[in-house]
Amino acid sequence: MTDHLLAGIHAHDVSTPRLRARVLERPAQSEPSTTVVFVHGNVSSSQFYQPTMLALAPDVRALAIDLRGFGGSETLPVDASRGLRDFSDDVLSVLDALELDRVHLVGWSMGGGVVMQLMLDAAERIASVTLESPVSPYGFGGTARDGSLLTPDAAGTGGGGANPDFVARLDAGDTSADEATSPRSVYRSAYVAAPDELDHEDLWVASMLTTATGVGNYPGDSTASENWPGFAPGSNGVLNTMAPTNFNASAIVDLEHKPAVLWIRGSADAIVSDGSFFDLNMLGQVGVIPGWPGADVAPPQPMVTQTRDVLERYVAHGGASRELVFEGCGHSPHLEREREFVEALSEHLESNR
Repeated sequence: MTDHLLAGIHAHDVSTPRLRARVLERPAQSEPSTTVVFVHGNVSSSQFYQPTMLALAPDVRALAIDLRGFGGSETLPVDASRGLRDFSDDVLSVLDALELDRVHLVGWSMGGGVVMQLMLDAAERIASVTLESPVSPYGFGGTARDGSLLTPDAAGTGGGGANPDFVARLDAGDTSADEATSPRSVYRSAYVAAPDELDHEDLWVASMLTTATGVGNYPGDSTASENWPGFAPGSNGVLNTMAPTNFNASAIVDLEHKPAVLWIRGSADAIVSDGSFFDLNMLGQVGVIPGWPGADVAPPQPMVTQTRDVLERYVAHGGASRELVFEGCGHSPHLEREREFVEALSEHLESNR
């Protein structure tokens, strides 16, 4: 894999007992006052965070870690029965190797779930948390507002929900925009709301194409289900890590040590919303997938509402949380509202040194 680095960003490998991880770094220009670690989302890599890292104050050390099977990190199988813990344990192993005892964490999309898992497992090492367009604390798809399963096997979630043509185009390294299922087209239609206004599209597509495909990586396996739409999560691979049978981070409300949380999202997010078109129940509701059994049986997941509910309980139990919404922004506020995102993040870092 070739690193596509912006000026001022350095890449190096960190070997840990768990994996060899690629880490991007924007070094502090003086003795660092703060270290912030960025955790990317699904079908992406740390490359997506380069402009954000470069825009931070010069006394901030900024690191971004490629998760296993993404970017330049080692491709290892993902045990989805552990939820997102394979990823979060990998991040912890990198922090250990770099002798970082206390850091600020920023997690985007799936990376937000990784950060929530880190809150559960190592809250004492976290100075603050920024959740950018995060997966719901109850996982992706298949749950009611309170996080309860719509079906016992979480039908319609996990590895079976990936579009096979999109997976094939990832595997083939397709950089075109000829089809709606190409990575470039998915970036334009789902990652951001106004792609023509943004720079570095080729870099972001190259980042997406670093995604390792297969049963053990993206998207993962599935099992047959008697419930609509006929499949349930498997136990391997990326999408199954976020299936609600495998992942539930709502216990952050009970943490003794509660890092302050900044939640940033876009109002026009196509991936994480209360009506996500990446949720098969939503696709059934609008007729894209036939046979939908109705809202009483298979309602779309209220992802944003679930996150808000959990963070409100987090505050009620002694934590601190702030929700920041960028109107008209899609799934990638750090790209689409770069200045506002960096300002909010910098204020959050400063307030929680």
